[in-house]
Amino acid sequence: MSLFEAKGLAKRFGDQVVLQDVSLAFEEGRLSGIMGPNGAGKTTCFNVLTGRFAPDRGSVSFAGHDITGLPPRRIARLGVSRSFQIMNLFNDYSALDNVLVALPRVRRQGFSWWRDLGADSGAQDQAAAVLARVGLAGKERVLAKGLSYGERRALEIAVALAAEPRLLFLDEPTAGLGAEGTDRLADLVAELKRQLTIVIIEHDMRFLFRLADAVSVIHWGQVIASGTPRELRDNPWVQRSNIGALANA
Repeated sequence: MSLFEAKGLAKRFGDQVVLQDVSLAFEEGRLSGIMGPNGAGKTTCFNVLTGRFAPDRGSVSFAGHDITGLPPRRIARLGVSRSFQIMNLFNDYSALDNVLVALPRVRRQGFSWWRDLGADSGAQDQAAAVLARVGLAGKERVLAKGLSYGERRALEIAVALAAEPRLLFLDEPTAGLGAEGTDRLADLVAELKRQLTIVIIEHDMRFLFRLADAVSVIHWGQVIASGTPRELRDNPWVQRSNIGALANA
């Protein structure tokens, strides 16, 4: 059985139909990708899967539990974390503080966390270990806004990892990165893939095909192809599209 599964998802905004009968399944211990052209419905699909939008029709399950329509906070508590295409960080706080507030042990303290964190060396050590995991050792006291763009991308992943997820969703993680930053991110994701189930929406097909075990192509709000990177390269529709050109570049 798949760790995460969506069946027959549909979503519209007013008269605009964005998703039509979308079904996806993500296997535990694998890296799955979602790709497609701009406006295909990828981000809306991602938001439905992670609880930002409730589907108009269809179901979503995680680890055998129906999570359809649950708010993001409840889905996160079940073991699902995500990053965002537009980074969502506390810019005026340190890298360490950004990770600290995402730790389950800190969240359980509620609004008293800021007063008590200075004395919680265990939480600080745990947050520092998460930063080291994404290559930000030594950057603990640097303000988020003082990090380079690539480091901020790594920090956002660290914040997602701090929640101790079983499944990690990454939304366009290479957005804004140059070739060197993309290569560093690929190395990081390849390492995380050894420990987590990961789902990535990504416009950089070379990045996605380098890492993914399976990829689904969304176009016109529907899944029009799925398979391994090799199978998709051989898919006639993908070959005829600009997606195919990118995938084979």
